[in-house]
Amino acid sequence: MAALVGVALVAAGCTGGGEPEGGGASPTTTTSPRPQLPEGEQGPLPQVTPQPLAMNRIGDDVAVRDKVELVIDPMVAPQTVDLASRLLEEAGAAEVIVRAPGARVEDATLSVRIGDRAGATSAKELQDLGFPLASTEPESYTLAVQGGEQQLITIGAADPAGVHYGVQTLRQLTSEGRIAGAGVVDRPSMPLRGTVEGFYGSPWTQQERLDQLAFYGDMKLNTYIYAPKDDPYHRELWREPYPPAEFGELQELIGAAAANFVKFTFAISPGTSICYSDPADVAALQGKMQAVYDAGVRDFSIALDDITYTQWNCAQDAQRYGEPSQASAGQAQVDLLNTVQTEFVETHPDTAPLQFVPTEYSDMEDSPYKSALREQLHPDVVTMWTGDGVIPESVTIEDAQQAGQVWGRELFLWDNYPVNDFPASEGRLLVGPYAKREQGLHEHLSGAVSNPMNQAAASKVAETGLADFSWNSADYDPQRAWRAAAEYLAGDRFSAERAGFEADPATVDALLVFFDLNYFSPVANGSPWQGPAPELQRRIDEFRAQWSGGDRAAALEGLRGYARAIADAPEAIRAGADRDFTADSEPWLQATDLWGAALLATVDGLQARAEGNEPGAQAKFAESAEFAQRAGQIETVPGENEQQGPVRLADGVLDVFLREAPGL
Repeated sequence: MAALVGVALVAAGCTGGGEPEGGGASPTTTTSPRPQLPEGEQGPLPQVTPQPLAMNRIGDDVAVRDKVELVIDPMVAPQTVDLASRLLEEAGAAEVIVRAPGARVEDATLSVRIGDRAGATSAKELQDLGFPLASTEPESYTLAVQGGEQQLITIGAADPAGVHYGVQTLRQLTSEGRIAGAGVVDRPSMPLRGTVEGFYGSPWTQQERLDQLAFYGDMKLNTYIYAPKDDPYHRELWREPYPPAEFGELQELIGAAAANFVKFTFAISPGTSICYSDPADVAALQGKMQAVYDAGVRDFSIALDDITYTQWNCAQDAQRYGEPSQASAGQAQVDLLNTVQTEFVETHPDTAPLQFVPTEYSDMEDSPYKSALREQLHPDVVTMWTGDGVIPESVTIEDAQQAGQVWGRELFLWDNYPVNDFPASEGRLLVGPYAKREQGLHEHLSGAVSNPMNQAAASKVAETGLADFSWNSADYDPQRAWRAAAEYLAGDRFSAERAGFEADPATVDALLVFFDLNYFSPVANGSPWQGPAPELQRRIDEFRAQWSGGDRAAALEGLRGYARAIADAPEAIRAGADRDFTADSEPWLQATDLWGAALLATVDGLQARAEGNEPGAQAKFAESAEFAQRAGQIETVPGENEQQGPVRLADGVLDVFLREAPGL
């Protein structure tokens, strides 16, 4: 495919609300009831992303000061202890004393207890508060922040990942030396949530991958599928072992993934040259898997996308399976996948079921190929699907149900957004919201992953939406997640590089203006599934109505304010946003500089016209046209994307208005 994107959604049972702005229809299926939490004095709580299953205020905030004890049991991973300790220190603790359960630190002003939901560290406190016992489901946790005379924070979880996610939620409840008095009962609605590096063009660098894995830990994403199309050892040279230097980088990524509770899924794409009936090729495939299994990988994927079934790669396959066809290709792939599942996966301890990208990876239509796989593929093999098209306009419950019937199993969504490696995405930075994925899809899919852009840091905008959606699809709100991405990129991070809890409001606003200019999201034929610059379009429509209605002063004042916001956004982003995001976005920021100047010049021209100064108006319109021409000459970074060309943003909105404004 031009680009593969997968979003894994899996059932975990949550209740949902109505349809949020930009989202899909409300779920039609029944979900398990929302946990009932004890309630204290009401007050606003900070937004937590991903949205928890259940969260409300249970009492006063907790002050973090002086000496704090951090009580941990054996379930808690060292990296989680480190995260909790740094969080408390940054929040205001003069000293954090880490200890095992037992005698408490007498002069501690706050006790933080994290560990096994049923262990002595957590269970009694949660039960005394009237909390339901934390779920036994993987990655679930319960959190309680108790203010008052005895300040106490308790996190109980089902496993080490759940403990870590509880601390990540605690991070987002912290502001200005206080932790909000919240109660949370939480678990993911999908067991597989993350990204697949499956695009064409320049692969991510090692540093970008390490940064992504840290981001997944922040956002409770647990899956990274390593499948870069332009890694020769993934595809063309799949039989050959990775050279020592490249293998060393893989080992570093495997370790970083584990440290962030992310499943490093190793994908191999042998379809361009494999001989299905040759035992040597099957052995080579399993040998490649064995090498990374020995390095710690327990999740594997075989990608058979973007190949043809109109010819075989060897004469042996023609003898065994007959003439090339959909049916014979399906049979050959079934034999390969079943062999790998039974001979490798089932004989290697702790290995997850094999994942598979089929040659027919989209739509809901039956075929001889799908029939062969439906009838014979091992039931444990996880099959990926991109929706009703390679780049779908939406993903609905009905789509997932129909596709599941055709394939005979729940499917794992490979969502081709925000990938920008196909012709219609040329010149675009896709930072619109993650939208038009229907609430409740977790009940009909086995998981969801997003295929990102070559621009790794800029992909975090859509990845934040995917994280929010796949954690709690029933309550998903695209606009809420979109703003959360801006807040994260504006400083709401907690890392070794930038410890802190607050996003800079001016930077958030600038990012949202910039995101709007780059809202347009095309399907494969170039038509939009998300239209261009909706907020800018709203402002222009408002201007036109006021201008034509005779209130020209109000029209110019309103449009000038937003034009100034556009013109000022690039500098605000360069000064205050994540440095990697700024680097990824630089060509689009340069274009925004010029388009903002063009819009301001046009407003000046209209102002001059309103004042009866037509020569001044014409001069300003000419100045605007020059800025617009220069903006149109800015190009994407050579070699970074599969598709190269002029930078495009807000086209069909801003350029049209600038052309038409001199005639108003």
